[in-house]
Amino acid sequence: MQLENNLQEFSEESHAFLVPVECHYLLQIPQTPPDLLVLALHGYGMTARTMLGLSSVLLGPNRLIAALQAPFQFYLHQNQPDAAVGYNWGTRNHGRSNIQLHHEMILQLRRRMEDRFGIGAERTVLLGFSQPVGFDYRFAATYPDEVGGVIGICGGVPKDWETGNYGNVVCPLLHIARKDDEFFPESITADYKRKLSHRATDVEFHLLPGGHRFPSKGGPIVESWLRRVLPG
Repeated sequence: MQLENNLQEFSEESHAFLVPVECHYLLQIPQTPPDLLVLALHGYGMTARTMLGLSSVLLGPNRLIAALQAPFQFYLHQNQPDAAVGYNWGTRNHGRSNIQLHHEMILQLRRRMEDRFGIGAERTVLLGFSQPVGFDYRFAATYPDEVGGVIGICGGVPKDWETGNYGNVVCPLLHIARKDDEFFPESITADYKRKLSHRATDVEFHLLPGGHRFPSKGGPIVESWLRRVLPG
């Protein structure tokens, strides 16, 4: 009884404040002057280094690729000595702030790359695998002049895509899904082209065999799309 009375003698408040976040990224710099920039975002539990390698295989060694590492880290295997560390883009508990942080990271990285390499937004492609795909679509609908195209691989369309406070997407979208994806099954992704077309006029959709993995045979699809939407 005394404990219960003590618990009633104080109130609880919830507050938040902002601090600078150190953001990390890796670059693949081709030997010839680049005319296209790819901002590559990895999936849940992955790293920027893993994503840079996968993106290089997908796009080839002659592309300028900036692989951005997600801001939140965690141990992939708990209670194990020297457990590997993975990174993610946030959880639903702080959805709005996670989205805002993602947007700010993309804006700063894109402009940093433009300052260094002289490649503007119209020649910049946002590439995401798995978790950040929905974040990337939100970015394109919030900042329509900041990227020239978005490639989503094995990811989702935001749940509020058709009802949320977004603008129209002016850049082309390429979505690659997998037929046996454990997290985004065909029964869900089959409707993605229609959903994405609610805000974008240029949507290309492909369904490839396989599970929730980076498509090793997706290179020709991406190259064909790049030649179509970003000629030259």
